[in-house]
Amino acid sequence: MTSKVHVESYFKSLNKKNEELCGDKVEIRRNNDSFVMVLADGLGSGVKANILSTLTSTIISEMIASGATVQDAVETMAATLPECQERGIAYSTFTILQVFYDGTAHLVEFDNPATIIIRDNRLVKISRETRVIGKRKITESTFIVDKDDVVVMFSDGIIHAGIGQTLNFGWDLPEVQDFLLAYTKNSDSAKQITQILLANVNNLYDGKPGDDSTVACAKILQAKEARVMVGPPLDEKDDKKVVERLLSASGKKVCCGGTTSNIVSRILGKEIKMEDLVSLVSDVPPMAYIDGIDLVTEGVLTLQKVNKYLSRCVESPEYQEELLQSKGKDGALCMVKMYLQECSQITFMVGRSDNPAHKAIAYSTISLNAKIQLIREMAENLKKLGKIVSIELY
Repeated sequence: MTSKVHVESYFKSLNKKNEELCGDKVEIRRNNDSFVMVLADGLGSGVKANILSTLTSTIISEMIASGATVQDAVETMAATLPECQERGIAYSTFTILQVFYDGTAHLVEFDNPATIIIRDNRLVKISRETRVIGKRKITESTFIVDKDDVVVMFSDGIIHAGIGQTLNFGWDLPEVQDFLLAYTKNSDSAKQITQILLANVNNLYDGKPGDDSTVACAKILQAKEARVMVGPPLDEKDDKKVVERLLSASGKKVCCGGTTSNIVSRILGKEIKMEDLVSLVSDVPPMAYIDGIDLVTEGVLTLQKVNKYLSRCVESPEYQEELLQSKGKDGALCMVKMYLQECSQITFMVGRSDNPAHKAIAYSTISLNAKIQLIREMAENLKKLGKIVSIELY
């Protein structure tokens, strides 16, 4: 599947004063067809609210990402978390955003503040329909997203900000909308928009939030596809077919491995130019250049370092920021930066032939099975970093 859009997302919460746990919870899932983000607000605050919102967001996000309908997910959640008998209200409110990679979006809201959608610094009005699912009156909307659209979901702690402190009656929705239009711009990332809104909320609360306050932002980006050819195909007759598929990528084209590079060079009729050996880094062989290919690197040794970088990025967003700002130019670092900054959908095209270049080397780390396992580990790390990843074997 070739995607038209990709979704960048970020969320952050302010805990109610004197509470260690937040009663709001955001869960994000991605599958081969869509991006799913669920914001749930548990009844009350503290531990109980945290458990309720975690159950709600996890049940709904897992079911929808696995292909269940909204009705099935909401009915399951309603059966799991019935209404509070004393107060006659639901144990958790929620907002669901599902963006399909063809550009279609589905929004479901239950008792959370209305979601704000911004396009070209203007509000987007969407048609909302109301229906009842499992005794829950929800609103639903289906609409088409465009590049740079911003979808902002938030808990009611946002519109309660400042009540009895800096404001008499808190914010209302139009004021939140006006603030976002005035203080954010098209070039802002999902993270920046979230932080700008939440910083103002914290100011309105005078640094002592009277309620859990959560912002979850999704920004629509143009999909950027990369294809990565790793190793020679099992059947030499497939060399041309695989190289042509590599070249048909709408975005970046990457070639990993000496034998792979020779195949690409032969099919293209283009010379391989080696990087100056002076720039060689001890644990990463030098890069090469082929006209028409965006990145040409050595194979498994480079990929092993790429995977180490990706694993650390998964563990630490701070490390990811540090890595992206580093000045290093070895093949592994160049590949990681490309994946993180310039690619939303990555297809690994893995050859199953025993690489003749490895026959004289007794390293188990470069066996065919080990190589495929390494690619799978990289794919899982990239998925955790928000990328759409697929593996094709040839």
